[in-house]
This record gives sequence, C-alpha cells and structure tokens, in this order.
Amino acid sequence: MSTLERTRDWLRAHPLALDAALATGVLASMVAGSFVDPHGGNGATWGARTPNALSLALMVLGAAALVFRRRAPMAVLAATGAVSLVELATGDPRAPVAMSAVVALYTVASTTDRPTTWRVGLVTMTVLTAVAMLAGPMPWYAQENLGIFAWTGMAAAAGDAVRSRRAFVHAIRERAERAERTREEEARRRVAEERLRIARDLHDVVAHHIALVNVQAGVAAHVMDKRPDQAKEALAHVREASRSALNELRATVGLLRQSGDPEAPTEPAPGLARLDELADTFRNAGLPVEVARCDHGTTLPAAVDLAAYRVIQEALTNVRKHAGPEAKAEVSVVRVGPNVEVTVLDNGPGQDEAPEEGGGHGLLGMRERVTALGGSCTAGPRYGGGFRVHAILPVKNRTPALGDSV
Repeated sequence: MSTLERTRDWLRAHPLALDAALATGVLASMVAGSFVDPHGGNGATWGARTPNALSLALMVLGAAALVFRRRAPMAVLAATGAVSLVELATGDPRAPVAMSAVVALYTVASTTDRPTTWRVGLVTMTVLTAVAMLAGPMPWYAQENLGIFAWTGMAAAAGDAVRSRRAFVHAIRERAERAERTREEEARRRVAEERLRIARDLHDVVAHHIALVNVQAGVAAHVMDKRPDQAKEALAHVREASRSALNELRATVGLLRQSGDPEAPTEPAPGLARLDELADTFRNAGLPVEVARCDHGTTLPAAVDLAAYRVIQEALTNVRKHAGPEAKAEVSVVRVGPNVEVTVLDNGPGQDEAPEEGGGHGLLGMRERVTALGGSCTAGPRYGGGFRVHAILPVKNRTPALGDSV
C-alpha cells in the first residue's frame, strides 16, 4: 500500500482530522484571496490589497466552524452564514469569507434529504445575495454579488448529487449483501433438507433389513438344537437380508460421492415394481402379507414410486416389530382419480404409540416423504384392534421432491 493510500485510509478513519485539514485549506484560500483586488491594477492584471483585522477574524471564525461540519452541519451553516453576512455588510474591501458558508452548505446538502437541501439552499442563496446587493459597499449589480448566488447554488447542487450517488451505492451494496444472505440461507436450507433426506433413506433401509435380520436370527437361535434344517434356512434369510441391506446402503451412500466418481451406483431406485419381492422378504421372516393392487397401467414419477415403496416398507417393518407374532398384514395399492392410495393394515394390538417406541422416526419419515410430494399420510389404531397406515400420493407430483435423485 502506497503512502497516499495509507494517508487516505487514515483520514477516513479520523473524520475530525480530515475536517480540520479541510478547514485549514479553506482558511488558507480565503486569506490568499483577501490579498487580491480584482478591480486594481491596469486592467490586465489584478492588484493587491490588505484585509482589515475584522475580515481576518471573520475568516478564522468561519474556518474554525468547518471543523465541526459533520457533527452539526446545520449549526455550522448558521455560524458560517452569520460571519459571511457580517463581512458582506461591512467589508471594504470585501474578503471571501462566504467561502466557508459555501462549504457548509455543501455539507448540509450531502448529509440531508433533497427537500431540506432545497429549502436551506434557497434561503442561504437568497439571504447572502440580498445582503450583498442591498447592504454591501459595492453596487448591487457587481459581479461579486452574482458570484455569491452562483457559488451557493453550485454548492447545494453538488452536495445533493454526492448524497444521491452515496445513497445509490449504499442501496446497491445493501441489495448485494441481502442477496448474499439469501444465497447463504438457501444453501443452509438445502443442506438441511439433504441431510434430512439422507437420514430418512438410511432409516428406511436399516430399520427394514435389521428388523428382518433380528427376527430370523431369533428363529435360528431358537431352533438351532432341535431343528437344524430350519435354523439353516433362517440363517440363509439373515444372509440375504444383510446382503440387501448392504446393497441399499451402498446405493444411498454412493449419492454422497462426487458426480465424477466411477464407483457411484447406477442401480435404479426401488419402487412398486418390487412390491412382491418386498412382501416375500416379510413372508420369509414369518409375517403373512397379502397384496392387492388396482393400479395396473399407472406410470408413477420416480419420486412418487419411491415414496409409495418406502411407506409400505416402513409400515410392514413396524408391523413385524410391534404387532406381535400372530399378526398378519394387508397391503393395497389403488388408483383413485389423480391419486394413488397406499394402505397397510394389520391385526395386531393397535397401540397408538407402538411403532414409535424408543425414539423411532418411521412414521415421521413417512409423513415427510408424502407431504413433500403434495400428498397426505395418516397412521393410527383401527377400530377393533390393529393398526392402519394410509397414504395418498398424487400421480403427478406438484412439489419437487427431496428424493428425486435417490
């Protein structure tokens, strides 16, 4: 950073010092101008003159007031206007004390609004020019009197232009900062939604397959000594369920890899086309499952198809975990107008909170999936015993789903 840049940064950090430097420069200009007589000389050059003590005192007072122009711009304008009026009415020869009022008027215009600038500027221009014309020692048509009007007008216009540009730059910066905050909030929201989606998928995969593994492992341990053939069959089911869990976990975790990763999974997401296969896994685990479908010929979007599959998977998993060893389940998929209705019934004890004991998130995940697609999901005990899960999914999802890319 150069010396000039460091000096500029320091002055911006210390505005009072900058105003003191400006006041010193204005005082030097006023004093230098007070020694010049534009009406002296031989017509080709200006003559010299000597300002009186009153003029010098008024110049010092006007310049000193400018030191506080940022803190109290109106008060500084009033003070510099007052000393300028005294000089305009009594100075002979006249000294350029009005320069301090010009600077003060510029400050007011650059720090206030446009209506205030118009009012204060017109009053300052009118009063100073009128006093110079009517009470000053020069003729009213002297160019110095007209110069006061011109300089005060330009000061008000320049200050208003600076204020407008500053407001414009501030508005642009504010919009940019707001846009940046919006982008950051949107990024955080998308990250949170993605984490929720991944957690929901992992829960669906792990809860389903681990429940099956647990059941089959319990069967194998129970019949290991007396019926080794049945224990061997149960262990085979354990192996198959664990292999399926690993494959689905690999597919889900693969979504977290970079897009160019050659090992990313390419297997399609599960859907209702695999419903019979899903039902067979539960039948092998000892849960009788009946499936009825009246949706043939209906092509579902990938997100809706996946959501329907996950709802049935989670509902059957809850039946196997909580409905008891004698429970049976019924699954129906029906096309009703623009929607597909998925229903899972069981004949278990029908306890309200049973599927979510131990802090589970199965029902919550189902509702989130269905709601994200613009559908609805209800779950609760059936009259006379058992539990019912009912989901209504639009055939054409109206809301972008979080699971579209799964």
